[in-house]
Parts: sequence; structure tokens; C-alpha cells
Amino acid sequence: MTATTDLPVVVVGAGPVGLAAAAHLVGRGIEPLVLEAGDAVGATVREWSHVPLFSTWGEIVDPAAEKLLAPTGWTKPDATAYPTGGDWADRYLQPLADALGDRVRTGARVTGVSRVGRDRIVDDGRENQPFAVHVTRADGSEERVLARAVIDASGTWTTPSPAGANGLPALGERAAAGHVTYRVPDLKDPAVRARYAGKRTAVVGSGASAFTALAHLADLAKADDGAGTKAVWILRRGISGSTFGGGSADQLPARGALGLAAKAAVEDGHADAVTGFRIEAIERDSEGHLVLTAEDGRRLDPVDEAIVLTGFRPDLSFLSEIRLGLDERLQAPTALAPLIDPNQHSCGTVYPHGHRELSHPEPGVYLVGMKSYGRAPTFLAMTGYEQVRSVVAAIAGDLESADNLELTLPETGVCGGAGLFDAPETDQTGSGCCATPTPALVQIGATGAPLPATADEEAPSADGCRTT
Repeated sequence: MTATTDLPVVVVGAGPVGLAAAAHLVGRGIEPLVLEAGDAVGATVREWSHVPLFSTWGEIVDPAAEKLLAPTGWTKPDATAYPTGGDWADRYLQPLADALGDRVRTGARVTGVSRVGRDRIVDDGRENQPFAVHVTRADGSEERVLARAVIDASGTWTTPSPAGANGLPALGERAAAGHVTYRVPDLKDPAVRARYAGKRTAVVGSGASAFTALAHLADLAKADDGAGTKAVWILRRGISGSTFGGGSADQLPARGALGLAAKAAVEDGHADAVTGFRIEAIERDSEGHLVLTAEDGRRLDPVDEAIVLTGFRPDLSFLSEIRLGLDERLQAPTALAPLIDPNQHSCGTVYPHGHRELSHPEPGVYLVGMKSYGRAPTFLAMTGYEQVRSVVAAIAGDLESADNLELTLPETGVCGGAGLFDAPETDQTGSGCCATPTPALVQIGATGAPLPATADEEAPSADGCRTT
């Protein structure tokens, strides 16, 4: 059998972090093989091509990738400008993939990872065996690729969390699929715009994606063709000073502005907020409208559409024969989970972490990028770039570099640790940064109820852009 060190490192996913991993591997003289299930690099990024990032170009270009691109004549965009997802894919990811050449394969879906001749039960000789990566091509044919290590940067985009507050699809959610989306809609698309114009839409979620949807629906309501457009914002928690993010205190100004835009949508009467509402069922009335029911029995007035933006979760199905060490709550690597747990951290402070926090009982396997965060929010691209720099250095045997972690993330300007569920005993005076109100039904905006003047707790988001 070929010596393991002569084999490539398989990178699952040709998104920003996966391609950055490949660039770092090339820089270390290690051959990468990037396997992308989609028909183009950055396939998932292209699905939200209309959405602006809240990170600038200067924060979303990996240094090793930039070095690889330099000889090709690539021109780095203005470091202070904010791209859309489409810009990121077309002006950075595609040129990077072109520079990597045939090291990147599209239409190649990874369906399983194991050790050659060893299922997850067998110990004998396990660490000496290369990895066997099973791949299904776009034409349905299959192949096995041998690898010295596997870096899973496949993200979480394909597995959005449901509307149900208990983590399962709400009763009736699947049956209502024709009127439910789990993405921020592109309201510049005429067909999509017509779906929401003049309609009453429920927006479920409390993070950056929900903010984006609320702001876009408010813009539609103010447009000539959007008269009658109304959003109903469904929050599982209560309204507090933390609800709309960090505002001007956020070290990513565009992220802070996004929360303020959502706040304006509510204040201007384009959205009503319903708090402490944990969805149990989505029913249909006699006219086919959606009726959302909470666990406490409350029923909302019918809506035409629902936009569910409650986060994402990792797809671990193709790693079932690999020995992973995952936190039982977040489904993130066990050493990383305490650093990113939203039940403990909501100040935007994530300590630098690398190969050691990303390691598993199975040596040579790493989950990086959004997938490394499991179900935790607030991932930024620059986090993923530092992750793969450290991981690749470790694979190369350069532990000094791998352990030298210097990433400093921009803080959100929010403070807390109240977690994902309101606690009745929490201070209700608003005097502390973690103060949260008892869940209640409130209608604000059009009904004139006041909003807090500040925003000081983390709003969940899924990555370093305005999507979740």
C-alpha cells in the first residue's frame, strides 16, 4: 500500500474555509484534494449571493490564499468595501479554485469516511491505516479516495434548524413546506418578491439572518409594489436591551447597523414582535394560511408565509465510522465547545483556538469552519482561516507554528451569558448587561410600545456574513 504520507489530504467542501485549507496545504508542500458536492466552488455561498456580508474584504481573504493568487495577476478588492455573497464567490473563491487547478473537484459528494479495512470498532493497527473517503460523482458513479488526513469544511448550510422550539420540526411544518423557507429571500428576484409583497410573513429567529429578513421586508413594505407587506417577528426569548445586537458598540460596524435596521423595522410599524413564543405546531386555516401555535397554547393570527431562521446544525452522517469527540449539546469538538457555548458566552469573545481544540479521538480528522461550531452561532470567516492555518501546520508536523495562535476577533459590543433560554430569576431591572425580561407576548412598532435604547447581548448568527 502507498505510504500514508504520500497521499493527499482530503478537504471536504470548496467554500471559503475549505479553499483556504487547500492554499495552506499547498504552501506547506502537501497535496490537497478538495471535494465539493455542488456544481461550482462556493456553491452554498452562491445560494445567498444577494446578501451583503458584514465583514469587509480585508477580513475575508485568507493570507495563504492571497499569496497563492498573487502570481496569477489577481487584484484584491478594496479592503474596506463590503461584498455580497456573489462578490465573494466570483471575485475570490473562483479565482482561488482556478489557481488550485485540478486539486479541486466539483460534483463530488463525500458519502463516507473511514479507515481502510477498519470500521469504528476495530483498534488493531487503526492509526497506521489511511483514510478511505467514499465519493459519489454527479453522474451517480462512485469512487474511493485514500487520504493521509481529512479536513471537513463542509459547513452547515444544508441542514437548517426547524421552527419547532424543541429542535424537531413543528407539527405540520413539513406539510407547510410550500410556504416555509429557511433562507433569507432574495426580494430583488421578481418571482420571490411577488411571493412576499403585500403579504403577512412570520420571521422566526433572533440573529443576523432574522435582522436581514426584517430589514428587507421593511424595504419592500415602503416600496410602491409592497403596500400591505407586514412582518411578524417570532422570538423565543423576551425583548431586552440585548435583542438588537451591539449597535454602535459592535466592532464590526455593519453587523451593528444590521441590528439597528431590524429595530427600525419594528419601530416604524413594518414588523410586530411576539416574544416568549416557542412554536409547537404550524396549522392551516380554511383559506390555507399558516397559523402558528406555541407550546403554551397561544395562537397567532394567520400569516401567508414563514421565514425560519433559527440557525443550523452539522451533518455528521458521512462521519459515522469515524471516532469523533463531540460536545453533547453543541455537537462541536469537546475542547472547543466551552469556548463558544452560547449558554456561557455572549460577549463575542472567543479565545484563539487551533488544532488541539479541533482534534478528535481519531487522529488526522478535523472539523473546521462553521461545522466546527456545531450548533453554536457567531462564526466569522477569519476564525476558520486561523483554524486551518493551525490544523495544516499540525499535519505538516510544525507544532510550534500550529500552537502559536494570535487571532483577535472583533467583539460584538454586547455582554451576557444568559444563554438561549430566559431564566425567570434573571435580574429584570436592566442594570446588568445580562438582564433579560420574562417571556411575554408583546406587540411593538405599530402598537406604540417602547423599545429599549441600547443593544447589549449577542444575537445568534451562523457565520461572518448576514446570513445565519
